[in-house]
Amino acid sequence: MKTLLFGFLMISSLSYAETKCTTEPTSKWKDQETFKKDLEKTYTIKKFKVTPGNCYEIYGFDKAGKKIEIYFNPVDGSIVKQR
Repeated sequence: MKTLLFGFLMISSLSYAETKCTTEPTSKWKDQETFKKDLEKTYTIKKFKVTPGNCYEIYGFDKAGKKIEIYFNPVDGSIVKQR
């Protein structure tokens, strides 16, 4: 029973793990609107948001029409995670 409970707790905690992008203050982040406009040159963005892990996250499509979900570091614009 303990093993089952432990396994459940481990799986539950993994589902709540969030992607962390930066610990820098927002004053050092790229401007959201400018960053989004630059991304729109490459992607069709359906949703743009700031995550609890301090990432810029987009949902949408790439130029080939493939669905994307990408987390960006808002300080330097690098891709942190992509699905």
